[in-house]
Amino acid sequence: MKILITTDWYAPVVNGVVVSVLLLQRELEKLGHEVRVVTLAPGLRSFRKGQVYYIGSVDAGKIYPGARLRLGRSGALLRQLEEWGPDIVHSQCEFSTLRVAMAIARRMDVPVVHTYHTVYEDYTHYLPIGKRTGKYVATTLSRRVCRRVACVVVPSGKVERLLRSYGVKRRIEVIPTGIDLSAYRQAPDPKRQEELRKKLGIPKGKRVLLYLGRMAKEKGLEELMEYLAQAGRKDAVLLLVGDGPDREEALACAREKKLPVIFAGMVPHGEVPDYYRLGDIFVTASTSETQGLTYFEALAAGLPVLCRKDPCLEGVIEDGVNGWQYEGKEEFCRRLEEFCADKALRKQMAQAAEETAERFSAEAFGRAAEALYRSVLQKEGDAAACR
Repeated sequence: MKILITTDWYAPVVNGVVVSVLLLQRELEKLGHEVRVVTLAPGLRSFRKGQVYYIGSVDAGKIYPGARLRLGRSGALLRQLEEWGPDIVHSQCEFSTLRVAMAIARRMDVPVVHTYHTVYEDYTHYLPIGKRTGKYVATTLSRRVCRRVACVVVPSGKVERLLRSYGVKRRIEVIPTGIDLSAYRQAPDPKRQEELRKKLGIPKGKRVLLYLGRMAKEKGLEELMEYLAQAGRKDAVLLLVGDGPDREEALACAREKKLPVIFAGMVPHGEVPDYYRLGDIFVTASTSETQGLTYFEALAAGLPVLCRKDPCLEGVIEDGVNGWQYEGKEEFCRRLEEFCADKALRKQMAQAAEETAERFSAEAFGRAAEALYRSVLQKEGDAAACR
């Protein structure tokens, strides 16, 4: 098949959408498909680089940090894509490049599959509107997008239920984003680990509570700091890996509460597994996840997960097996104490974490997407024959 992926976000940006897109692109190519990508250029000029088409865009950081909006001058690139002739288009974002996806699909008479990555209700604090208005905007946007495509892909049952509550009638398929297990299955390099611990200043004998991901309000970092302050563990340090618009507020909160925090900042994607290996347990207070990709990565690296209870983690994080889903400060503190006090439990949970991650391999992700495309194309073909 010839598969066109459209996305507002692409490398070198690091976020869940980009990780998903890059993995999907790679796995589909491994299966023998021809894949091309349309994304937004970092400036006004449109250009092509290999199989990736960059459309000129302008900065939209005032709406959302790092966001960009498409300009209209991209006709030559789009004509090249039409000449290439995709069999199906897979859209990954609801804004600028969705219009490109729909335009090409309409001209080529091919179906569009759309992955719904983001629960927009959790991001309305970036806009000068109230929560109620934000939900209305999110509901309206979601219905409009979903009714224009042949099938909607969601990463978890949580998102499927949300879209149904919005009144979305379109076909929905749950396909969790996979992870490259091979990157996490490699035995840790003791020398590399020691170098990182020295570089970051991690004291010997301290347990490392790891948060890796975007530092933004929807991730609940200040709540996490509050809980850790309440836990009062002198034998542990919080390692923050990542960056984002809430970085300074989070670090100020840590200083105010006198928490032992080490801030590593953004790290190259290829080095991420090394930082997971520094941790003893993955901690987070986020409730904005559609799937929790970093949770899967932590599990693959053998880290149990201590996280807020979330429907997207049903059947993934099992209490007392590979982590815990807590519901409040008291339970967070109790579970952390339980983990730190029992060496046998830590070893048992680390092994269970690795076993859980096997269900979310990159290969399974690619095969599921391939099967969906064939199903959509078959249905479209049958409908055309009937007409």
